[in-house]
Amino acid sequence: MSQRVHLIYLSAYSPELNQIGILWRQMKYTWLPLSAYLSFERLCEEVHCLLSGYGTDHAINFE
Repeated sequence: MSQRVHLIYLSAYSPELNQIGILWRQMKYTWLPLSAYLSFERLCEEVHCLLSGYGTDHAINFE
């Protein structure tokens, strides 16, 4: 405490604190079209396209 360091123990499963989980949930439920799930190859293409445009074409707004 003299160094103003505080330990915070998190539960073993905290999906709301996992940044990639937040991104994947946004992609899965908002950005990916249903046609992306027609095949694994199509899903890979769509995910790659979304990730390459993240920050310019797509962004997460926490408001």
